[in-house]
Amino acid sequence: MKTEILYGFHPVFEALKAGRRDFSEIYIVDEKDSKRFEKISGLVQERNIPLKMLSSPQLQRITGSDLHQGIGARVGEYPFAAFEDILNNIKPGNNDFLLLLDNVVDPHNLGALVRTALCVGVRGIIITKDRSASPTPAVSKASAGALEHVKLCRVTNMVGAIKEIKEKGFWIVGMDAGAEMPVFSCELGDRLAIVIGGEGKGIRPLVKTNCDFLVSIPQKGSVSSLNASVAGAVVMYEAFRQRNY
Repeated sequence: MKTEILYGFHPVFEALKAGRRDFSEIYIVDEKDSKRFEKISGLVQERNIPLKMLSSPQLQRITGSDLHQGIGARVGEYPFAAFEDILNNIKPGNNDFLLLLDNVVDPHNLGALVRTALCVGVRGIIITKDRSASPTPAVSKASAGALEHVKLCRVTNMVGAIKEIKEKGFWIVGMDAGAEMPVFSCELGDRLAIVIGGEGKGIRPLVKTNCDFLVSIPQKGSVSSLNASVAGAVVMYEAFRQRNY
C-alpha cells in the first residue's frame, strides 16, 4: 500500500472521522497537552492505530513541514471517487450541484475551493488528470480537512465529462472575467455544474465553448480579477443563497 503523511490537526482528525483512509501510524509531539488532542486519542484507540510520541523537530522531518501543529499520520493515498459513481448517485428530480475545476494548479486554491464546496453542499468535484493540483496532504491542510469528506474524481477529458453531465440535465456555468452576465443576475437554482478555470488563463477555450453560459463577478478597483478560490467561493455561495434563501 502506498502511503503519504497527513499533517495538521484538522486533516488528521477529519480523515479519522471520514474513515476512508487506512492509517498505519499517528505521530503526536510529546509536549502537546491539549483537550482537542483527546478527541483524536479516542478515535485512535477505537481503530487500534499505533501512536508514537515525537519531538517537534522529528515530526517536522517526517511531515516535511513546520505547519504540522504537533500531529501527523501515515495514511493510504487519497481515495478518489469514480466519475461514474458521482453521476450514478444523482437522483432524479434533485437539483444537485457539481464543481468542475479546469487546470487549477495551485494546491492552496484547490484546498480553499474544496473547503467552500463542502460548506455549500457540492455533490462532487471533478478535476483534470493533467495540469492540475493533486489532492496531496498540503491540499488537505489548506482545506482544513474538508478534502477527507468530499467526493473528488479525476477525468482525462473535461469536455467529455461536461457532455455526460449535460445528459443528466445539468446546466454548465463557466466563470469568465470577460463575460457580460454578472453572476448575481444569473439563475443558479437548477441542477448546476460550475466550471472554474486555472490561475492566469482561466477556462480553456474548448471547455468554455461547451458551457451553457458564462458569468463574471462585478468588481471595482485596479486589480484585474479575483483568484480562482475567491471567485469560486463567490459563485458557489451565490448558488447556495438562491437555493436556500
